[in-house]
Amino acid sequence: MQAILIRLLPRSLTTPVRLVLLAQFVRFGVVGVVGLIVDTATVYGLRHALGLYGAGAVAYLTAASGNWVLNRTWTFRGQGSGPAHRQWAKFMVANLAGFVLNRGTYALLVTFVAAAADQPVIATSAGAVAGLFVNFTLSRRLVFR
Repeated sequence: MQAILIRLLPRSLTTPVRLVLLAQFVRFGVVGVVGLIVDTATVYGLRHALGLYGAGAVAYLTAASGNWVLNRTWTFRGQGSGPAHRQWAKFMVANLAGFVLNRGTYALLVTFVAAAADQPVIATSAGAVAGLFVNFTLSRRLVFR
């Protein structure tokens, strides 16, 4: 990953510390896309049974848990310590600010934008982007350090 970034970025941005950070952010973003797919599929699968809000809550928990697994094994491999269940709990707590941004955006859109209520992928995508930077920063500094 870092070799690709060296070729793509200006030399001034390719210090070793910046490359590690950027590589982690790119991997975190890839994991986020996987989480978005899980999130959206879960909302679509459960929206008729649980409504958009209930489906959104279950979907967030499912996607965030999957994201923790992928971030633990790929993005931040070898970082962080302690039992897995404690790290998962720390991940979920640390990402509460991102959760508020993510699900707040989701709830606002499905409530006030008809297109988002009809096609929840709009709301799940906007929510994922809204929480991305906060979740990355908190994960890196508090969970996987």
